[in-house]
Amino acid sequence: MKIAGFDIGGANTDMAIIDFDDSGNINSIKIDFKYLPMWIKNNELGEALKILLKSDINEIDAVGITMTAELVDAYETKKNGVLDIAGKAMDVFKVPVGFLSINGLIDYPHLLDYPENVAAANWIATSKIASEISDECILIDVGSTTTDIIPIKDGMECARGRSDLERLGTGELVYTGTLRTNLATIVQKIPLDDQWYRVSSELFSITADVHRVLNNIKMEDYSCDTPDGAGINIEDCMRRLSRLICGDLDVLTPLDIKDISLYIYQEQIKQIAEALEEVSDRENISNVVATGLGMEILAKKAAEYLRMDYVGMDSILTKEECVVAPAVGTALLMKDYISPDF
Repeated sequence: MKIAGFDIGGANTDMAIIDFDDSGNINSIKIDFKYLPMWIKNNELGEALKILLKSDINEIDAVGITMTAELVDAYETKKNGVLDIAGKAMDVFKVPVGFLSINGLIDYPHLLDYPENVAAANWIATSKIASEISDECILIDVGSTTTDIIPIKDGMECARGRSDLERLGTGELVYTGTLRTNLATIVQKIPLDDQWYRVSSELFSITADVHRVLNNIKMEDYSCDTPDGAGINIEDCMRRLSRLICGDLDVLTPLDIKDISLYIYQEQIKQIAEALEEVSDRENISNVVATGLGMEILAKKAAEYLRMDYVGMDSILTKEECVVAPAVGTALLMKDYISPDF
């Protein structure tokens, strides 16, 4: 039995196809992703799903879908976004389709009744995998855009917030990520040559530029648009970073820009650690299970900053599978949904 799981995000659509044997054990996991900025290309979603599946589209037995793209400004409300995304998926697939809600998987008719419960529920899927590693932990999933910080007790997620709005108030969602975060949301001033400089609030550079300059990510990891439409080599990243304090490569040296990048990196770690500490103190949980593109460079560093125990989800998945963990988790949940006796 083959089940496909999709995590339809605002910027990236991730896919995992899990091949199960007759006993429900995993034979193999195939993963892929596609950069699809839903704020301008939401009408291309159906075709993107087909492209990701390739020839497997004729072999899958069921599809599980989770989403966060309903928040993009192509939609007036999150409800409209959920309904549009779900409708496009239903047009593509002729096999059973389940949609992940804050209460578990539901079918399309139930989604039509409760679309608000499907919005931004992908952390439910990732929590399932984390609970296989530790039945009491805090899951940190650092993606390209956001960071989920989800407490797990007795093998079940126990997040106080259920929606993105609520989780922004409980420390369980931080709008900072490995690639797409505007640097002006992380720092207001930059130290350089024993002086502090206020930063410009223009979208001149993003966290992907910082992490490329520091060699935290590889070139192929820079999977989003650049703010200036230019390239993603180190010089391009440095040029964008120089503009953060209204400079350029004539007035700032590569060492200056590396120092700036290191400072921003440390502040981003503290940003995640602040929310992690809030959840840890409230729930009295001191160990972390982490995943996502920023698993080692951000989640692990935040745990170390707070002197918390840490384990990466790559203890049971490959590093590549960790990047698309919500898609993997959604496929696993879909297997249980259609074959509960496995």
